[in-house]
Amino acid sequence: MSRSPDPHPPRSFFPFGNPFRMISPKGSRMSSQLLAVLQAFEARLAERLKRLVPKSKDEILNLSWMTLAMKSLCETHNDIRNLITELELPVSDWDDKWIDVYLEISANLLDICNAFSSELSRLNQGNLPLKCALHNLESASSKQFSRACSLLNDWGQQVSSRNPRIEKCSSILDNLVGSLDLPKVKNSAKGKVFMQAMYGVKVETVFICSVFVAAFSGSPKKLLDLNVADMYSWAPAFRTLQNLVNEEIRVRFSGGKFTVLNELETVDTSVKELYPTIQGGVDNVEKESLVKIVEELSRAAEKLSQGIDLLAKGVDGFFQAVLTSRDTLLTSVRFDKSVNDRVPGRNIGQQQQIVH
Repeated sequence: MSRSPDPHPPRSFFPFGNPFRMISPKGSRMSSQLLAVLQAFEARLAERLKRLVPKSKDEILNLSWMTLAMKSLCETHNDIRNLITELELPVSDWDDKWIDVYLEISANLLDICNAFSSELSRLNQGNLPLKCALHNLESASSKQFSRACSLLNDWGQQVSSRNPRIEKCSSILDNLVGSLDLPKVKNSAKGKVFMQAMYGVKVETVFICSVFVAAFSGSPKKLLDLNVADMYSWAPAFRTLQNLVNEEIRVRFSGGKFTVLNELETVDTSVKELYPTIQGGVDNVEKESLVKIVEELSRAAEKLSQGIDLLAKGVDGFFQAVLTSRDTLLTSVRFDKSVNDRVPGRNIGQQQQIVH
């Protein structure tokens, strides 16, 4: 598979420094138990990434694959929530700054989810004139054919317009890339486990979200090329996935496709075949040919509608997963502070000596 002539240049994944220094053994050493927890987390992440690798190019950016990608993100974010609980985070020696950064990251993800939901709702609304056009074609009259042509034009204008909320997602993703260099966690092995796990979560999240943004915006410039070091067990699976998906999307855009979403492209092809067939009026239409085209368009439109509905549920599931992770962290913070406030004779310096 060849890359398009002028690909979007890779962006550095560490624009503000190397996050690997946060997981170095200085100041604390990871116990075998903590190491096992981290390895299990990364093994599950690697397996999810492998499941996302399409078996063929045709699977890339069909709505089923996109739904599977959302499901994978839900599982990953649920996994990090379980990790927070398992590690009994946050430990009392951490600065509040890292918590603020995490909450800001999750707020950005919620904004992206809302933008995706908005786009899927917009695409669903575009199906309404399409369904009305098909209904009009059930009656063989020039008036109904003229009305159907007008509705097909409405559909084309609807789906080819751009959603400003999607356009804003690129700057949000850039901020997420910049946030990889999280505040250093000193003297906490648990903190380093969490930071390394969060790195994997964000790599998968930023990649999948950038693919969605590129698909919804109609621009390959929205894609991100993320560089992951070999020290991570999930890195090979991620590179395979990223290279295959990003390159195929760029190839499609370079070919001048109306959209890189498979089901939407199929509907558009059928509409372009139907429109000239009915434009001349009922007297110029071969009935058998019309019936065949209408049936094909009807099936394609139904498949698109069902796919959008399933993906919308997947996006909502991801939204809920992020929201639940935020709540878990905030509950941990409140519990941690409540316990420390109730311990008599413990000053701040003594509290900071509690390291897990």
